[in-house]
Amino acid sequence: MKIAFRAGASALALSMAAGLATAQDITIEDADWWSEAGTKFDGVTLRGVTESTPPSNFVSDVLAPKFEELTGIRVDVETTSWDQMYDKAIKDMEAGTGIYDMVYIEQDIVYAYLARDFLVNITEALEEHPELKAPNYEEANFTSFADNFRGAEDGDLYGLPMEAFIKIYLYRKDLFEDPEIQAAFKEETGHDLKPATTHEEYSEIARFFTAYGEENDMDLWGTTAQAHTGHPASWYEYFESVAPTYGVYDWGINPDENYAASVENGGEMNSDAAKEALTWWLSMRDLAPPESVQSTWTEVATTFAAGRVAQGLVYGENAAWIAADDTKSRVVGNVGVALPPLEDGVMEAAESGEGYIGYYDGGAFGLPTTSKNQDAALLFLQFMALPEVQEEWAMASRITLTSTYDAPKVKELDEELGGYYSMLRDQGYLFKGAPEYPFHRQVLEATAPTFYSILTGDTGVDEGLDEMARIAEEELTTLGYRQ
Repeated sequence: MKIAFRAGASALALSMAAGLATAQDITIEDADWWSEAGTKFDGVTLRGVTESTPPSNFVSDVLAPKFEELTGIRVDVETTSWDQMYDKAIKDMEAGTGIYDMVYIEQDIVYAYLARDFLVNITEALEEHPELKAPNYEEANFTSFADNFRGAEDGDLYGLPMEAFIKIYLYRKDLFEDPEIQAAFKEETGHDLKPATTHEEYSEIARFFTAYGEENDMDLWGTTAQAHTGHPASWYEYFESVAPTYGVYDWGINPDENYAASVENGGEMNSDAAKEALTWWLSMRDLAPPESVQSTWTEVATTFAAGRVAQGLVYGENAAWIAADDTKSRVVGNVGVALPPLEDGVMEAAESGEGYIGYYDGGAFGLPTTSKNQDAALLFLQFMALPEVQEEWAMASRITLTSTYDAPKVKELDEELGGYYSMLRDQGYLFKGAPEYPFHRQVLEATAPTFYSILTGDTGVDEGLDEMARIAEEELTTLGYRQ
């Protein structure tokens, strides 16, 4: 791929964010060990399936060729849409066909896979086969995000993290720091223009910029909204990114109260705080660009990169290319990073470990028990977790090893990203992945139709959340979780 470099971003940031690294850019320590390890797998081809994201494309385009160069083992990585990836992986594991030797496991689905014994215990497998343990692979080097892929009873790894990111508050520095806009905002609101720390402040900024865009005939709105009326992305935005900022955690389901969802039974899915959170989010959707009602996580990122919004909640996996790749983004050099707006008490709860302020997302590659090439796959999984490959890979807005934060290129890009990597390192503990529910998909699919009905206006917020809580409890009773 050829890139026409233009002023406004460094060549380093552009090349890395655009995914221009090649296998030749990576030097592997102990190359002789890898070459020797590969000799026993002559003719083997590993097959994997994953969602098409910047980190996954790096695996397919850079790491797989490098691994084959070293070991002779071919790796075919199928990158596809999220729904196709999930469908293909789970059908293969359910049928036991062994098509895939590696499957991408989202942090929020791993518990369902573990409950069905779909995954190989990687920690145990490497202990039982020390000859397959790579010299420079260290499980202890993973960040705390790896804990999302450990077995509850044995603490062993069942997936090796390959991407990890927090959902952050991005804002346009060129707009927020413009003296004329600052003066207009101060005159209208009586407040200084700065990144919001509360929902009230965020709303004020959103209203101002939506009106400002209209008054000045600009293609500009006050906020993003991941508000698709028929895709689970909207359900996730509310439950995993918005509700926690109001103090509603783990979807409002309380395992300590017989997995209650309703307030009546000890849950919070239809609590006053939950209803306030959804009402606020819907009001922000009405100040977002018209495409927001059909926006998933992908479209929210492209909307921000197109310069159509002043602020928004955006998955961190998109931070690098939005901030640094001017072949894809119109806001290069003008991206600020902040924590999401919060209600009183939420930050204190997160700091104490009693709550969290937003979503820590990501995924891992797991080894299906149905794989016919488990030993060769163990080699490739370790290869992806080597410190040597992480510096280039981190440019796709993901860090999974603690050692990567000190890599020179990562430090340089961190400055261009407004300190995103520093935030991930220092404040990542304030965010949390999805709750440890093996019934994840069942509850989502059972409640989503009512949620979409709320988004389209066919059902009111209060009525809809009451109904969702009832449906969730009914589904959990059917599944045997509520006794």
